[in-house]
Amino acid sequence: MGLDIHGVQSQLDALASNLQSQTAQHHARLQQAIQQLRSADADAINGKRTQGRFAWPVPAFPLNPAAHHSPTLPPPDYRALATDGSRIDIDRHLPVRCALLNISKVLLRYGATPDARLDSTPHLYTGDDQLALTDPDSTREQLMEGALLGLKSSVEELAALAELAEESADDTATLALVDGSLILWGPTIQAYPDYVRRAFIDQGLLPALDRLKAVASRQPLALAAYISLPGSTGVADALRLAVCPYDPVNCDQHCGRLQAGQRPCDSVGGLLDRELFANTLSPGERSELFTSTSSIVEEYYGDHAVAFYYLNVGEEMARVEVPAWVAQDETLLNLSHSLILDQCRRGLGYPVAIMEAHEQAVITGQDRELFRRMVEDALAERHLPVYTSEKARSKRQRSL
Repeated sequence: MGLDIHGVQSQLDALASNLQSQTAQHHARLQQAIQQLRSADADAINGKRTQGRFAWPVPAFPLNPAAHHSPTLPPPDYRALATDGSRIDIDRHLPVRCALLNISKVLLRYGATPDARLDSTPHLYTGDDQLALTDPDSTREQLMEGALLGLKSSVEELAALAELAEESADDTATLALVDGSLILWGPTIQAYPDYVRRAFIDQGLLPALDRLKAVASRQPLALAAYISLPGSTGVADALRLAVCPYDPVNCDQHCGRLQAGQRPCDSVGGLLDRELFANTLSPGERSELFTSTSSIVEEYYGDHAVAFYYLNVGEEMARVEVPAWVAQDETLLNLSHSLILDQCRRGLGYPVAIMEAHEQAVITGQDRELFRRMVEDALAERHLPVYTSEKARSKRQRSL
């Protein structure tokens, strides 16, 4: 028997009804949060952030967190670069341990001499020397699969972006786009040992960022990461510090036994950043810059510390992340703002360069099945054993 659709429908109806009843409360919290943002004392919030003990990651606030900025006119001639990646993870049902990354490169040039370059390159990883990360100081090793293979793809995408920027460097204004966050080390991966972090950050991420910064020192190049429909809550959660009556903030001590809805900060809690800025930014405007306080960024990123702003592209509220060397250069910051807007206009609400990079990188279900057969055929042609699990075989050959 498959999915009980009727059972799911009744649960979805209950969910929708519950959300409907919470709408008025949510609206009241949002209005209070907007007022707090407009009257926020940045120094007080930053002081509570650095001295308090609380459960949410919040960014460093700028002097005027409610400030908004209109776009400058985009240059008539510019270039948009983007990369993306898809992967086939290690599959224990295959007769050989391997993984595949497909990294795309897209260059779109606009203006007097329009041009386009769209391609992708597959990278096959096999054997322990390619699939395992080893600790140089011990015998420990970590297989590169799952979340780590995803991180490997993100680093390779950034390296491909640096290569593309170097290959096309001239005086043309350039926007180099990453799909997703510049902060490539989420909470799940922080559980891995230091040598894994060093392999990805010191030997992969930072060299790629250094190369992009070097290009930007010779030509107008703005690196930016574009996050569509962001689920971030950092700015909104910082407002909980603003309304907290305790100084220093200590959530466990003062509110640890209180239920959600009973804590003083719940008057502005449960909100997304994009909800705040959707009510304060007009189409085309961006917010002020906020600075990430991620422990990974603060410990490892150095000159590439991450700042971000929210951008109303008309169709949605996007989060845009930039490295410090873009955030601190008003020309590059304005360039990122105006060119992302132009890319979204050309892409009907989403940056066209990222869209094209995704199309070049995507690995379809048909591609995955073809890859499996190619692996088996390559082994069979050389009289090597070809096998699979009975579980995998049963999925392909159903019987009664």
